[in-house]
This record gives sequence, C-alpha cells and structure tokens, in this order.
Amino acid sequence: MTTSELSVKRYATDSAVDAARVGWARWRAARLATVVSATGNLALVETRWLDADVTTTLDDALEGQPASVTATALTRTNLSTGEPERGIRLWDSASPAIVNFDTVSVWDFDPSWVIEAEFTPVDADRTIPFEHIRDNGGSRNLVVPGDITFTRDGVGYTFSAFDDDGTLLLVFGDASNGVADDSGSYEAGRFLFVHRSASAFGEAGTVILDFNQAFVPPCGFSIHYNCPLPPRNNRFLVPVEAGEKAVQFRGGHSIY
Repeated sequence: MTTSELSVKRYATDSAVDAARVGWARWRAARLATVVSATGNLALVETRWLDADVTTTLDDALEGQPASVTATALTRTNLSTGEPERGIRLWDSASPAIVNFDTVSVWDFDPSWVIEAEFTPVDADRTIPFEHIRDNGGSRNLVVPGDITFTRDGVGYTFSAFDDDGTLLLVFGDASNGVADDSGSYEAGRFLFVHRSASAFGEAGTVILDFNQAFVPPCGFSIHYNCPLPPRNNRFLVPVEAGEKAVQFRGGHSIY
C-alpha cells in the first residue's frame, strides 16, 4: 500500500474512496464530451445583455448566423439597480475553441483527496458576497445553505458552497492556481460539486469532497462567462494536485 493510500484513511472511508476511484474515468470522459457539445463551455461565442426597452428575440439574435449557432436566453440582477436584466447567449458548435480544442489536462486520481466533511445548515437567508470575474470588482450575494468543515494535514477548514439549482457547488482556490508549468491549474480557481444524498439536501450530515473531480470553471473555456471567484475562506494554502488543471488548445489558439 502506498503512502497516499495509507493517508486516505484519515480523510474518507474505504468505500467512499473505492466509489470515487470507480467513477473517476466515467466522470473524466463525460467532462471531455460535454465541453465540446453544441451548448458546451467551448461553444459559447457571445453573451449579450439587452437594454430594458429592447425586445430582441432569440430568432432575431440568430438572423444572419450560420446553422451551427444556437441562441438561448438568460437573466441576472443588475449590480447597480438590483433590477433583473435579460440577455442572450450565442453558442456555435463549430466555434474556433471547439475546432482547436486538444484536452483538459488533469492530475492522476489521488485517493488522499477524497475527503469526508461535515455539512452544518445555517439560516435560510444567509448569503455570502462572491466577486465575479467580469464584474470589475463588484460582488453578488449568493445563498449559502451551510458550512462545510473538514481537516486536511492537521489544518481545519470551513468552506462555503452555494446552492446551484439544488446542488452544492464549491468554488475554491489553492496554491496551484496560475502556476505556469504542468504543476499548475486554472488561475482563477476551480469548481467542485459536493456529493451527498439528494433527499438530504440542506440537512446536517456527512458530505464527500472528491477533489479528483475538481474542474475548470466555464470562464476557463470562454471569455463570455462571468464566473464567481473563490471567497477568502475557500482557499487552500497548499496545492490541490487533483482534478482538472487547465484547458489546452492546438496551434497556439487562445480564448483571449
């Protein structure tokens, strides 16, 4: 048994690690297929926010576009006025990012990064300000249903995951972010879905943080996303060498 396999017993049960190991290849294949789909992360070529008096429809947005383009609607809250804003996104299944996509680099599965944590619910009206990558320093208050506490290498952590349509989504940073060589990960941080029973959402209990499934956020695939950044308490001082590293393209292509 390796040192890494011995150390995992401090963080998760054998059954949790075995389940994570079995599911890792399936997760990896699904991720690579999803990001190149017709409305996957690499397909987003425009996010257009409309003035309140503009009546542009999805059909209007598609006028003059090639057949490979799809339009969808979205909304957000205006940071200045608090009023809802309406927008349109254009997705191109033949986008330059898809055409030039190579892979998403990833670390090998590491059982020591399968961590059992405790979820403790908080008041339903509790929010935490999350700065977003394209809000020029502004922040958006997102509902955080509870605290996620765990220990790693003798260090205690209390992380905050927000409610992403009924799933707990953790936005975290670590010392690998922005490192230029192959030991680095996406500079703005990464995302992780918190694993727990769907029927137990919002209730106190054990959750699994499988950092082998940490993934590059959508803004790492297209500049037309506005991703939340890790809040201060959601940061490791050490590198998390598990999960996805960065998006790689052929021929020098860049999303910027």
